[in-house]
Amino acid sequence: MSSPAPLTDRTALARHRARAASDPALFLHEAAREEVQDRLLVVNRTFTSPAVVTPVPQVWEGMLPGLKLLPDDEVLDLEEGAHDLVVHAMALHWANDPVGQLVQARRALKPDGLLLALCFGGQTLHELRAALGQAEIEVTGGLSPRVAPMGEIRDLGGLLQRAGLALPVADSFTLSASYASALHLMRDLRAMGETNALTGRLRRPTRRAVMLRTAALYAESFGDAEGRVPASFEIVALTGWAPDASQQKPLRPGSAAHRLSDALNTRETPLED
Repeated sequence: MSSPAPLTDRTALARHRARAASDPALFLHEAAREEVQDRLLVVNRTFTSPAVVTPVPQVWEGMLPGLKLLPDDEVLDLEEGAHDLVVHAMALHWANDPVGQLVQARRALKPDGLLLALCFGGQTLHELRAALGQAEIEVTGGLSPRVAPMGEIRDLGGLLQRAGLALPVADSFTLSASYASALHLMRDLRAMGETNALTGRLRRPTRRAVMLRTAALYAESFGDAEGRVPASFEIVALTGWAPDASQQKPLRPGSAAHRLSDALNTRETPLED
């Protein structure tokens, strides 16, 4: 029985990242670093053996003492139980096994160590996906895989539990960038190393008519009064801890000492069986 082809062509992804390295656009990774720093400030903990999984190590250098930087390979270069903090930074959307990435990160944590993963959420580039899909259908009569699928926050939060992490939390925020046109946005995505690396992508250049129609539809649907267009980037932050006996545990069902109706000063209405 044959296994399905992987979602991401890792060879193409590496090629795109190498091309972008000469003049990279790093503002999303820089925003992710700032977000991580802000979140660590509210954690009452001093981390002595941190690690960051990232495709752009230059952004994260010097963030914490003793920091280990490693690429988002399918098999992460992490030693089991060696770290009290692992940050998985802006790369899960290209992982063929995102749960496996989180499991590897969890195994690398010491008991009660912290995992913080930042990744793109489902609303990322929704403007471009809408315009590009409509343009391709109009011009070619078909639709091909062009943008890596990105999970919704509820689904991404579920990955933490599947990876065996305790006290899981998922939240998100959205960054918006402004461009002169959809074509300028695509140029920036190329400089990010974020162009199409899906295994099922078209293996020939996109027709010029598709790109021009995409730019026109994008401007019509999302352009502002000055003729510029927005691009949305939803960043989902996943937080979980390596299990440890010292962590808070949920109370056993039925063990509450007081009724919620008493605290809310309301009348309790029993439900029928």
